Amino acid sequence: MYKNAPELEPADYIVLGIANCFIKSDGEVLKVKVVEPIPSAALEAIWKQIPTSYELAYSTSIGEVLKEDGSVTLPSLFNQDVQICNEFAERAIAAARTYKNRPASKQFIPIGETYSKFNFSLDKKRVLNAERVVNTEDNVKQHSHTHKVL
Repeated sequence: MYKNAPELEPADYIVLGIANCFIKSDGEVLKVKVVEPIPSAALEAIWKQIPTSYELAYSTSIGEVLKEDGSVTLPSLFNQDVQICNEFAERAIAAARTYKNRPASKQFIPIGETYSKFNFSLDKKRVLNAERVVNTEDNVKQHSHTHKVL
């Protein structure tokens, strides 16, 4: 059992995906592959062929990738050129909970199998270290009578 998730068992279902992301560094944009848990809602959406940055998904049990002490062990099919996402343990626990709540989502990828026939697209790049700069021009202009009682 996991101390932060006593309702989860090591045999509970989870899906891991390899996402193609980008990092901005010194004016360049570098492509990186990241392994991250895919929640059931996201899997259902990308199963309907919406564009996604995932090139591969693999279903397994949470106990195979996340040990009770919090250490992470990736399956051998994930090669050396992939990185583990930030907050992997927390995201894996959260994703496993979604499959417990929506067991119908487990039908898409049977445990122990991979899937790669997604609608893969990098048109909308996922930049991991993007900074959001908000300025006054971003404010929505409201009509002068919006907050007046007429």
